[in-house]
Parts: sequence; structure tokens; C-alpha cells
Amino acid sequence: MTDRLALLIPDAVEKISNLHILVIGLGGVGGYALESIARLDVKKITIVDADKIDVSNINRQIIATTKTIGQYKTDAFEKRLKEINPDIEVIKITKFISSDNLMELFKEQIDYVVDCCDTIATKEALISYCTSNNIKLISSMGTGNKLHPERFKIMKLKDTSYDPLAKVLRKYVKDNAIKKDVYVVCSDEEKVVKATDVIPSCSFVPPVAGLLCTSYIVNDIVKQVDQNAK
Repeated sequence: MTDRLALLIPDAVEKISNLHILVIGLGGVGGYALESIARLDVKKITIVDADKIDVSNINRQIIATTKTIGQYKTDAFEKRLKEINPDIEVIKITKFISSDNLMELFKEQIDYVVDCCDTIATKEALISYCTSNNIKLISSMGTGNKLHPERFKIMKLKDTSYDPLAKVLRKYVKDNAIKKDVYVVCSDEEKVVKATDVIPSCSFVPPVAGLLCTSYIVNDIVKQVDQNAK
């Protein structure tokens, strides 16, 4: 399964395979992050989402098809991941996560957290817990109301400019005196249309953000391996 990947990063493949990665939020961003992580032959993944698949998800979510409508996202993804890699261990948490039950995510050792959820309070709680406990975190900022996937980059939260969600999180980090860098996937694209009750979305922007989340993990491991080899 990792033959082609090993041609790129031969010294990092085993370490990547032995990671335990947590993905919270299995929508347009999280779904593509999850799928690309599974295709790295990661042996253990915790997946977190309380929602069922809806017809409105079909335009942008990899798990959403006419056959999966009505299924819990965690259930549908468990089946899909097993079809990709029968040996993968999938831990499902099918509930809404807040600061009150955050510790349910960390009953086992987690190497990386991929935060693709939409709830600001949950993102804040994850930042606080991960920075306090030396857990690597990559957090996706907003992908709705955007048309230019090439404007997304991996960066430090403190370096973000335009993004309403990032602005709120920057304030949270400052107000709570969090000194460690928080890495995010963020765009500098302004809104395409005026705000509405329903956030506009498309099929080709959220996937890029999700794949960048996976890229952050892989390149971080490669960096660690390279440093240890010196």
C-alpha cells in the first residue's frame, strides 16, 4: 500500500504508519483529510462527528452519495476506511464535542489532531488542550464562500490576515496567554458574496484545505526524521 509513498519518503513511511491521528469534523474539509490519511497506511484513526449525511452535503463531501444519505458520517467513514485498508483501527466518537466532554477524545495517546470542526468553542478548547499537552494540532479555518483553493496555505495562526474565524481564534490565544505556535490552514481570499443564512460552498475548495492538513502531518514527520538522522 505504501510502495509509491516509500519512493518519496522511504525513511518516514513506518513512522507515519504507526501514528494515531484524530480527525474531528468529517465534512468537506475533514473528509478529504481523513481519506488521504487513511491512504498513507496510518494504522489507527479516531474519527469524530455527530452529524448524519444530508443531501446538501453531496456538492462537497467525499462521503456523501445518494447511497449514504441518512447514515452517520462516522459509520459511513468507518466502512469506507475499511474498504481502503482492512487492517486499519477506527475509533468512532459519534457525538458533539465541547469543553465539557473534550477528554473523551484523549483517552488514548494521540499523535496529531486534525481540527476540521465548525464550532469556535470546540476549536478553542482543542487549542488550549493540545498546546498544554504537547500534542501536534493542525486546524482548518473557513472554506465556505471561497472560490480560490490556491489561496490556502499552512501557516501560524498569528500570521493569518483575512479570515473571520482566525481573527476570533487569534484573540482567544492572546487573551489566554498561549505562547506556543498554533498551525492552521487558512486562505486570504475575501468573501465572494454577501453573507447569507446559508454559507455558499463548492466542490473544489474544502478538499484542498483537507489535503493541506494531511500535508502538514507528513512533512512534519519527514522533518523529524531528517533531524534525527543528522
